[in-house]
Amino acid sequence: MTINVALAIPSPPKASLAAFTKSTGITVHWTNIDWDSLQTKIAAAATAHTYFADATDVDWSRVGQLSKLKWFHPMQNYVDTKSLAADMPQMTSFTVGKEVVGVPFDASFLTTTVNKKMFADAGITAMPRTMAQYTADLRRIRSKGVVDHPLDIPFAAAEGLSTYWYQATAAFGGTVLDTHGRPRFTSPGSAGYKAAQWMVDAMRQGLVPPGNINTTDSQGTQTEMAKGTVASVFSDYSGNVGSLYDVPSSSTVVKQVGYLAPPGAGGPAPNLSNPDGIGIPQAAKYPVAAAKFIKWFTAADNQAAFAGLDGPDKTLRTYSLPSRLSAVHKLAAKGDLVGASAMSTMLASGTRPVFPGGAPSWYPQFSNAVYTNLHAAATGSLSVKGAIKAIAGTANRLASGS
Repeated sequence: MTINVALAIPSPPKASLAAFTKSTGITVHWTNIDWDSLQTKIAAAATAHTYFADATDVDWSRVGQLSKLKWFHPMQNYVDTKSLAADMPQMTSFTVGKEVVGVPFDASFLTTTVNKKMFADAGITAMPRTMAQYTADLRRIRSKGVVDHPLDIPFAAAEGLSTYWYQATAAFGGTVLDTHGRPRFTSPGSAGYKAAQWMVDAMRQGLVPPGNINTTDSQGTQTEMAKGTVASVFSDYSGNVGSLYDVPSSSTVVKQVGYLAPPGAGGPAPNLSNPDGIGIPQAAKYPVAAAKFIKWFTAADNQAAFAGLDGPDKTLRTYSLPSRLSAVHKLAAKGDLVGASAMSTMLASGTRPVFPGGAPSWYPQFSNAVYTNLHAAATGSLSVKGAIKAIAGTANRLASGS
């Protein structure tokens, strides 16, 4: 049989999928849809009770909503999720009560990437540890003529802008919402307010390419950072060094980019986790076959290969850190392959959830308010104060249930 798999990442290498088909008899038709459009398609199909895919994305931010609406099959009915839990620490991010909505296929977290050659060309000898130094270094890179606009911020009105702001908020020492879903960013002295101001100022001051007003996160990493037109992504995705920047077919900056603990207000800031999962929609035609694929797709050996263990030909482009600890250990055992040692350290000492109390079921509406208003502030049609006020108003309304 043939199953349809729809995710916001490119397909695994053809040879890998062919091996899966040979061992199971299941052919995979893969569709790569940008993240925002994919969420729209998932919601539209589920609302209409129509078939869309046999396996598709379950994002950490949508777990509360998906569980409440019962749009996906409980994965514990198809996969032994209990036995996987110890090797997949982020399984809890996809669990509501006793229901497992999806199985994490990466352990993605947000981190900073820098083009070390560009920093060195600007005469920068030590990597920045604070936001003040990081900003000063970006200005130096620009003033030295190394690159015209050194910082990638994806200002398109899309989810990537929201997550960028969450990580910048953490860098300034705070969180976006409290455990009751109320905003913690309304005061000009708050971390969230400072983060929004820093991002908009970076655009207005020329640190960010003007075209980024309509650039998404994936476009920025693939067409700017991977092509050497920017020197840094403050809120990048773990794994991009091995699966994108060091892959010759997709990058012109091979071996130039490295990970950096996100600079913070007084020193390195925490890395916010944003893992991706895969699940089975209620309207799937072949849920059992989809479950077999999910087991294969999340197997430790395959994850390690996707992350670059077996070389570029077997790498899954833009794949981030494996969700299995055993796969991460395989990478680290090969030395500093694809930055595994640095990522292991960040995972062990600095990662934390975006929302300490878990993503609220109304998260999609909140995120929409975040990226719509921050985009408007970047275009100049709204002040930072106005954007913050609008975002806070949405959070308070949603948290109160009105």
